[in-house]
Amino acid sequence: MAAAAAAADGAEEPGMEAEPQELPLGCGGGGGLPAAGRSPEGEERREPPQASVSNGGDEDSGRELVELKVIWNKNKYDVKFCLDSTGAELKQKIHSLTGLPPAMQKVMFKGLLPEEKTLREIKVTNGAKIMVVGSTINDVLAVNTPKEAAQQEVKAEENKKEPLCRQKQHRKVLDKGKPDDVMPSVKGVQERLPTVPLSGMYNKSGGKVRLTFKLEQDQLWIGTKERTEKLPMGSIKNVVSEPIEGHEDYHMMAFQLGPTEASYYWVYWVPTQYVDAIKDTVLGKWQYF
Repeated sequence: MAAAAAAADGAEEPGMEAEPQELPLGCGGGGGLPAAGRSPEGEERREPPQASVSNGGDEDSGRELVELKVIWNKNKYDVKFCLDSTGAELKQKIHSLTGLPPAMQKVMFKGLLPEEKTLREIKVTNGAKIMVVGSTINDVLAVNTPKEAAQQEVKAEENKKEPLCRQKQHRKVLDKGKPDDVMPSVKGVQERLPTVPLSGMYNKSGGKVRLTFKLEQDQLWIGTKERTEKLPMGSIKNVVSEPIEGHEDYHMMAFQLGPTEASYYWVYWVPTQYVDAIKDTVLGKWQYF
């Protein structure tokens, strides 16, 4: 009977349930079962990192993300990017999205995006629009290949004609002879443009002319005794040249300023070592890459 009474005292009252046992998480606990998050030897178990999606207001392992809208070539990309990444790193991300090399990207957010600063430093916020301007290498080649083919056709047509230096309009200037103050030439060599103007040459009127290449302004200045014409490089349609017979170390050269040959501005006695540099600078081949 005593045993039965003891059993009765230890029995739970009807209608009451035993509370579940709580195991301590990540903390050192009392005896019994090992605490959750801790191995039997007492070493703390490392929890795997949990992936999370941030809207820019919380941090994931110290990395705060921001939502961006990248717009390029009528395409829109929704991007989540680390707020403490630099503009250069954002360009790499844009490259992975568009195939546009970083060197050919012009990225704008309230002006040109600085590569060395972080998005946080330039105060990029959620929903910010990032504008990207630029063409892929394939796009550039597709545009310029027809142009180069057309130039080759023009050259082939010119080869069929009488040499320019024998034509009457040019002969009257060339017959004056080489100017005494013309710049020296170096045959068989290609050189970069000099830092000083090319001078001592003649124009079609037989007057002295000088060429100044203002690369920082993307302009060609054609100067005579009377005035100086300041021409944007982009307004010059083409550049043609031909060696002068009997003086192959000098060229006669024309800048096409309009749609027809009547718009050619002729310059005589251009040193041969600068001919290719002039064409590349004016026609913009240096911009391809």
